[in-house]
Order: sequence, then C-alpha cells, then structure tokens
Amino acid sequence: MTPHVTFRQLQVFVAVARDGTVIAAADHLKLSQSTISQSLSDLERHLGVELFERLGRRLQLNSMGSYLLPRAERLLEGMADFVAVAEDPESQLQGTLNISASATTGTYLLPPLAGYFSNQNPRVDLRLRLRNTGEVITDLLRFDADLGLIEGQCHESRLTSETWCEDQLVIVCSPQHPLARKERLEDADIRAAAWILREPGSGTREVFEAAVLHHVERLQVRMELSQHEAIKQAVKAGLGLGCLSHRSVEGELERGELISLNSGLKLTRIFSLVWHPERYRSPLWQAFKVFLIDNHGNPPKPGRPQ
Repeated sequence: MTPHVTFRQLQVFVAVARDGTVIAAADHLKLSQSTISQSLSDLERHLGVELFERLGRRLQLNSMGSYLLPRAERLLEGMADFVAVAEDPESQLQGTLNISASATTGTYLLPPLAGYFSNQNPRVDLRLRLRNTGEVITDLLRFDADLGLIEGQCHESRLTSETWCEDQLVIVCSPQHPLARKERLEDADIRAAAWILREPGSGTREVFEAAVLHHVERLQVRMELSQHEAIKQAVKAGLGLGCLSHRSVEGELERGELISLNSGLKLTRIFSLVWHPERYRSPLWQAFKVFLIDNHGNPPKPGRPQ
C-alpha cells in the first residue's frame, strides 16, 4: 500500500531540514510547534523510517533524510508550478530562482544579464549570491542554489555542468612597477615577483596556477584577497603583480591605472553553468538558462529580440 503522505507533511519536513529546529520551522511556516511535531511524526510513521537525528532541540538529517530531501523539494516546487499554471495558464514567467555565482561572473557578467531578464519578466525574483567557485559547488550540493555560475570546469561528479562562455585572464601591475615596461615576462620574473592573488578555492587562482605550473615551481604570494577591487588596489599601490579577468580591469587599463603584461602563459578559461541533476528545474530555470546560453555572457543590446 502506498504511504499516505500529505503536502503539509512535506512542507514540514523541508522546513525542519532547512531551519534545524521545530521552533524555527513553526515560525517559518506560521504554524504551531505542536502541529510541526505531529506532522513530522506522522510522516516518519507513514514512511516507516526515521528522517532525523535528535540532538537536543536540534534536528539533523540522517542519511535517509538527506536522500529524501531533494525529492521532497522537487515535489513542493512542482506543486507550486502546478498551482501557478492552473491559476493563470497564460501568465508570464514567475517564481524565485536562487543563483550562486563566483566572483568574476557574479560581479561583472551576471548583474546586467539578471537586470535585463528581470525587466522582461517582472514576476520573477532572481536572488543572487556572490561566492567563490568552491562555495558555489557547496551551495549546489546542499540544494541552497538552483543554478551556479563558476570560473573554469566543474570537477564535482555529482553535479552537471555546461560551458557558458570564454574569458581571458591578464597579468597586471602598477605603471610604476619595475616590470611595467618589460615587453615580455620571463620565468625568472614570474618567480621573483611578489603576487597579489585570489584566495585558494577561487577559479581565477586555479587557472593561473595551472598556467604557471610548468614554468615556475613556487610563487612568491604576498597577499591572498577574496575581492577583485582589493586586489586591484593592492596592485595599484605597487605591492605586487596580479592576475585577474580582463573584464574586471578594462576600466583601469583604459585609464592607464594598471598595465597589462605579456607573459606567454595560457590564461584563457571558460565559465560554466552548473546544477544538481536531482534539483527540480522549473520553467523559470529552463528559461533563464537558455537566456544565459543565448547571450554568451553579454546582455542583449536595446531592440534585440529575445
């Protein structure tokens, strides 16, 4: 016999899994604590399995609960779409999309694209979170994001990815730096220079170190910073060389505040779209992904049809 599982029980299960306590879940769902506790007990009884480890007042998913959580979320999201279409079958795209983006994509590519898409679809709520590449992967594995945008390839076998667009990294320095007028950096220059780099876990850092690996065994890393702007300011101050996306330093290069150095290193990389294959992919998700692929990292020009 099929267990009798209700929509409310699934709501409670997901809320408790995400919020960690009955009190927080009750506040989130605007229900009494007794209703939350009873719904959770009924769900576990109907399924014949326990879903949580009880740690005092906190409830932590056990292995079965972790396995069932994404499936419960898909059911709830599918129901939300079902109701929305039933209420207004000819409606525009609507709903919420949680997006985790690595620093370069989230700072220089995604905002204008998200702004254009939101303007065209006013009933859509795009929620953007700026992370490094490793944190984006974690968000996706934890089902805290519907879609991820990262620098480079995705090496996590539990996720699905697709190439989005290309990017070029450049080595930059202050105009007053001793290497500023050198036509081409030699391996000895790279080895001896002080470097201002992104933190470990950053896609930019990964690509740069992979390119340098066959030329220099060890770099003189003076500073590790998580923000492009902080790196640019440190490089402008003459504290060392930096390696950043060309998109992030276009303005500084045009104004002569930074100098681009020729190194001969292969610093071309890709940006990837990443998602969890078990995460529900709504019509909104599908539409936004197609929009990103079609525009290759550049917002549509005025008047261009979408």
